[in-house]
Parts: sequence; C-alpha cells; structure tokens
Amino acid sequence: MSTVTTQTREATAVITVSNPPHGYMTDVLVGQLHRAFRAAERAPEVRVIVFTGGGAGVFIQHYDLQELKQLCSKLNDRGVRYGATDHTPERDMDLCFRSIENSRKPVIAALNGNAMGFGCELALACDFRVMQDGPFTIGQPEIRVGLVPGAGGTQRLARIVGMARALDLVLHGRRLSPAQALAQGLIHDLAQVDVPVLDMALERARELSALSPTAVAHGKRLVRHASEASLYDGLDIERSLFVDTLASPEALQLVGAAISSGQDFRHL
Repeated sequence: MSTVTTQTREATAVITVSNPPHGYMTDVLVGQLHRAFRAAERAPEVRVIVFTGGGAGVFIQHYDLQELKQLCSKLNDRGVRYGATDHTPERDMDLCFRSIENSRKPVIAALNGNAMGFGCELALACDFRVMQDGPFTIGQPEIRVGLVPGAGGTQRLARIVGMARALDLVLHGRRLSPAQALAQGLIHDLAQVDVPVLDMALERARELSALSPTAVAHGKRLVRHASEASLYDGLDIERSLFVDTLASPEALQLVGAAISSGQDFRHL
C-alpha cells in the first residue's frame, strides 16, 4: 500500500514516501506528497523539512511506467503533437516542486537508495541532497524509453551540475552511483554504509534549525534567485534582504552576544 507519512523530530518534519514493493511514484502519491509538504510548511514548529523513502534501498525508483503508458496511449490516439512554444499547464508535481523551491524553510532530500526519474527530480527541487552509499543509482533514464525528463530533470539538473554534465546524463540516460553523484556535484554529501542517511540529514537539519530563520529564508531566496536574475537585479534584492536581517530581533541578539563574548567571525 502506497503511503506518505510525516513525523516531526524536534524542529524537523520528516516526510516518508512508501510504495512497496518497487517504490514507484504514482499520480495519487504526488497529490499526497504535495499535501504533506504544504502541511509541514504551515506548521510553525517546523524549521526544516526532510524527504526520504520508506522502502529498503529505495527513495523513489521512478514514475510508474503503467501510468506513463496510459498517458502515451491517450495522446497517440488524439494524434496531436506539441512544440516548444506550446503551453502545457503546470501539474500537481510542478506546483509541489515550486513550493519546495519557494519555501522559506530549507528542504533536504535524504536519498536512502535508488532515486531515478521522478525521484531524482524531487531531489533536484530540494535545497540539499545527501545519499546513502551502497549499490544504488541516481539519474534521469527517461531517454531509454523514448522520453525526456518532464518535471525539472533537464532544467534543474543543468543549473546544478552544468550543461555539459547534464547533456551527458540526460542524452545517455546515465545512472550514477552515489560516489559518482558526489563527484559530479549532484549531491552534497555521502553517508557511509554504517551511517543511516536520515541521521546525516537530521544532523544537517539541526544545524539549520539553530540559525536565524529570517537569515536562512533570505539566504535561500537570494541564492536560488541568482541563476534567474541579472547581476544587478540580484544585488538590489540582496541589499534589501541584508537590511531586513539587520532589522531582525535574531540578529540583534546574536550580534550582541558575539560582541559580549569577545568573538568575531574567526571564532563563530
């Protein structure tokens, strides 16, 4: 039975996705995933959100091919083709990924196993990606069944690893090992076999939770905005949000405490 569950650990909401035995993503699960994320984002006690998989060695295997085949059949029956200038409305998965990116709260993907296709795309939408070392793979294999990634697996991937690597991964449908993913900059950190990746994600979450929520939210927005805006538009927003952090009670307290204890940035 497929499920999406949320457990709050200190100030972190852990959203777990399960669909035994294979860990495929489905249309129903996408809706559950989005609702769980929105609930965690609204919860005032939650400072960080973590996604992980509930199955052994599986984050999200990929999208259910049976559902994709049904969609293929419907579109082939219509005999209509789509060009790059045609507009296709956003789906629930697109709205979910947009919510993750625009959230004031940091979002971590704790990849406990295979993260292919949609699983990789969900991870790409998150702010941080940590992966369990082992016989697992991550990538965008859609081209092997005549498709291209359709939920950020070209656009977000290219922004994270660069155009040359993204072309290699997408056009060959390459599957990367955890170590290869780390070397190519697709993930931020690798949990060794004796360290559960969720523990690593929760430690990162604890570090983020201890920081000023205003500064974390503004820092996230500014860095994400950097690839979309011109330099001077980005600098204009940066100046405004820097001043807003100066105006925050957290900064007043933390800067004052640092001065009182005789610390500067070398000691923090």
